[in-house]
Amino acid sequence: MDIAIIGGGAAAVGLLDALATSAPATASSVPGKDAAGRTGGTVTIFEPSPWLWRGRAYGPDLDAVLVNAPPAIMSIRADDFGHYAAWLGERGADHLDRLFDRPLVPRALYGEYLANTAEKAVAALGEQGRQVEVVADRVTEVARAGARLALRTEGDAQVREVGQVALCVGGGTPPDLYGLAGHPGFTVDPYPLADTLERVAADADVAVIGSGLTAVDVVVSLAARGHAGRITLLSRSGVLPHVWQRPVERRPRHVTIERVAELHQAQGGLALTDLVGLLRAELAETGEDFDDFAAELRSTGHDDPVDRLRRQIAAVDDPRIGRRVLQVTAHTVGPYAWRLLPEADRARIRGHLRTATSVASPMVPVNAVQLMALLDSGQLTLAAGLDTIEMRDGRFRVRTRDSELIADVVVNAVNPSPQAVPAAAQGLVQSVVDAGLATMHPFGGVTPADPRVHVVGDLVGGGSFITSSIPGLAAQASRTARALSAA
Repeated sequence: MDIAIIGGGAAAVGLLDALATSAPATASSVPGKDAAGRTGGTVTIFEPSPWLWRGRAYGPDLDAVLVNAPPAIMSIRADDFGHYAAWLGERGADHLDRLFDRPLVPRALYGEYLANTAEKAVAALGEQGRQVEVVADRVTEVARAGARLALRTEGDAQVREVGQVALCVGGGTPPDLYGLAGHPGFTVDPYPLADTLERVAADADVAVIGSGLTAVDVVVSLAARGHAGRITLLSRSGVLPHVWQRPVERRPRHVTIERVAELHQAQGGLALTDLVGLLRAELAETGEDFDDFAAELRSTGHDDPVDRLRRQIAAVDDPRIGRRVLQVTAHTVGPYAWRLLPEADRARIRGHLRTATSVASPMVPVNAVQLMALLDSGQLTLAAGLDTIEMRDGRFRVRTRDSELIADVVVNAVNPSPQAVPAAAQGLVQSVVDAGLATMHPFGGVTPADPRVHVVGDLVGGGSFITSSIPGLAAQASRTARALSAA
């Protein structure tokens, strides 16, 4: 079987690793054939970026830009939670967050893990009789070619034919919500921050659009560079991410894929109240009050964000498991359960979007402590109710619900919507849809309409509003590898 993997970031790494580990090693001295002399087919990866395997998130950058999760949930191999931690080994001690009691490494180092995993997978596939090729070009079109699929690339007039295609094109493009593109001093996509912040004067007044994890990255990176000017986080909600709590050994026993599947099968459906019931049971087992926990969640968009940040830093080692359960299961059980819920329940959850994303994608304690110090010093401020940003006389005039401020530099930290099509892949995705190989999902993303087309990553149609995490990518890659192997 000839397979094309379009995209060479973390999703592609997960898929290559799953393909390599799902088939027995059958070494052969004949390229492209296994030990029995059978042709193993080809695997071709198309990726124009110079940072192969690392994607936008894990390329070279400042050391202050950290992996935002503990090693236990950063394995790109779905069935091996210790895969990344084993690779990291003793190097983890050099990056220990003592408050968190876990290593938190620069994202560029995690990029090395992805690259190393991909290279080993490529070698293993070769031993199994596969011919693996990396093409540094962008696929612009996929079309039908009888029983095969024809791929056309941007820089090569040659048309390649394959039997199966996996779209691993990554997440969407950061939106320019205030039409500032092209103005000096404005950056629409902050990564890599090493390049973005190099252009920021040390005494400049910086406004950061957004208050999520990307905004946190911008602030702590400015601080790491010794920035002396004022920094303002601008957002409509004013909600900061929650803070990771120190991991505990206990794994969820009720909020699991198995229990959700049992409920769905027994009842012929799944409701939000069923998931709440599982969470109630989880907390009851440790003596926690569900109603108190729910009230704490509901206060996220209403209480003072600075006070909440201070409380959560103090509660990093709090033994209560409520937030821990939500943070882990949002990325493991969540994608599965989401597809089983009726649309009315999905709409209810979307109504709490800011709270849900804040809890599901928390910041690491070392960054939370840095933010708290900047807030206490007065160098960093939060401005909620963002209304407009305009360029006036070479500077940016910002209006919020309660105030107006002037900034020299504006950095966009608004993340793309989940399931958004990356700008560079829009023509490709449209060609797949036009060929009847896939359809656009009404809530974003792409749904394959042909068994020869597969999607791995945030582009998967029908997903929740929480951006795909590494555990989610690994699980999708594992399922896709099984489908490809069975084709």
